[in-house]
Parts: sequence; C-alpha cells; structure tokens
Amino acid sequence: MKNNYMPLHKSLLALVLPLFFLVSCATVPITGRSQLNLVSSSSMLSMSNAQYNTFLRNNKLSSNRTETARVKRVGKKLERAVEQYFRQRGLGSELRQYRWEYNLIKNKSPNAWCMPGGKIAVYTGILPYTRTDAGLAVVMAHEIAHAVAKHGNERMSQMLLTEMGGAALSSALNSYPTKTRKLWLSAFGVGSKVGILLPYSRIQEYEADRIGLIFMAIAGYNPNEAIGFWKRMSKGSKGGKPPEFLSTHPADASRIRQIRNAIPDAMKYYRK
Repeated sequence: MKNNYMPLHKSLLALVLPLFFLVSCATVPITGRSQLNLVSSSSMLSMSNAQYNTFLRNNKLSSNRTETARVKRVGKKLERAVEQYFRQRGLGSELRQYRWEYNLIKNKSPNAWCMPGGKIAVYTGILPYTRTDAGLAVVMAHEIAHAVAKHGNERMSQMLLTEMGGAALSSALNSYPTKTRKLWLSAFGVGSKVGILLPYSRIQEYEADRIGLIFMAIAGYNPNEAIGFWKRMSKGSKGGKPPEFLSTHPADASRIRQIRNAIPDAMKYYRK
C-alpha cells in the first residue's frame, strides 16, 4: 500500500497544481497578460482602505500648501484620464469601487506609491526630482498604472502562495495578521521599516512605464518628460545608496531606451 501511495499522491499533485494555477489566473485589464491572482478585488480594496488610513494616522502630511495642491491637481487630472481610458475600452466597471485620494507625505525619502482603489501617497523627498507638474505626473501615472494593472495583487498573490501555501487573504489575516500586513505593505512599496521592499518584475515595470505614459498624455502632460525624470533619479543615486524609489523601480540606460521606444505610441494620446 505504501509503495502504491506515493506514485498516486504525485499523480494527484500533477493534476491538481495546474488546475490551481488555471483557476487562479487573471488577465491584466490593459495589456491582456495573464497573471496570478489569488485575491479578490473586494478583499484588496477593503484592506487597501484600512492600510491607507493606518498609514495616514502614523505619518505626517506636508504643510506645504503649494506642493500639496500640486499633488492633488495632478492626481485629479490623472484620475479623469484613467477613467476615460478605461471607459472608452468598456472597462469602466474595473474602477467602479475606486475612491481616489492623493496625499503629500512629509518624508525625505524619494518615494511614491498607489494602493488598489486609487489610494496614492507622494513623499516630499521625491519633489526635487519631479520639479514640475509634468515631472510629478510621470511618477503618479506610473504608480497608478501599477495599481490598475493589478501588479500589487499579483505580488501579494505570489507571496501568499510562497509564504502561506496559497491561503486566501482573509484566512491569512485571521491566522497571521502581523505577517500578512507586512507582506501587503512590502507588495505595495509602502516602507522599508515594515519589511523588505520587493522590486517589481521587469515585465511589470515595462507595463507600468508604457501605460503610465499613456495616462499622463491623456491628462495633458508631455510623455517626453519621463526621460528627464528618470535621468535625474539615476544621477541622484550616484556615489551612495540608491533612493528608495529606485529600489523598487530600477532606472538604467536599458529602461530609458524602452521608455523612448514607448513614447511615440503615448504621443498619439497627447493634446496640449
């Protein structure tokens, strides 16, 4: 019996695992790429709201009214652009539960992120690199692209699979609340103090670059501004530790070449 069990056990695994991945796959709503998705949209949005509110309670908002107004102004334009893009492609329902929010956080780290549901944080430390509305649009559009392409969901799913055997988010929260929250914050690049920030894959980065350029173009910002921003970020990391933003968003010559290649398509959406 024992000798017969092992082959049978392996055979069952060989059958079940492909089915598990098949039913756990989703499609990036913009590019059509297949991605792992073990977490429901409702669970992601619910936890996003909770974690964003917790973050705001534990971090100071910037008192600079001019820069705060810039973040909200650029964010609102990008919000309208994203909704227009999705609506024109029959994907408006993807954003139905979004409750957009933009905040400028008093923090010297050059960083920014966007959680599911349009919950955005820009750190004051990145403003010397963005400089203008258009430069800020590069960053915010890129982060929004990660969110709407569900890259955070994808990374969270990968971590749930490797760390907790594919447990559902709700089950993981009930059984391991502290660990699950750390995984969540790491997945969305919220801060190194809560865990190791995971770099986005090159595929995800290229998707966010390409989609972000389109979003900023629709919003009325010249996609060519992306080249200057990423060059400034690269120069800022010389002679020391790379800025936190670059730890999850690598900027190099190859990446800038890819952006240059994507700009002509984005320019089709640009209207001054």
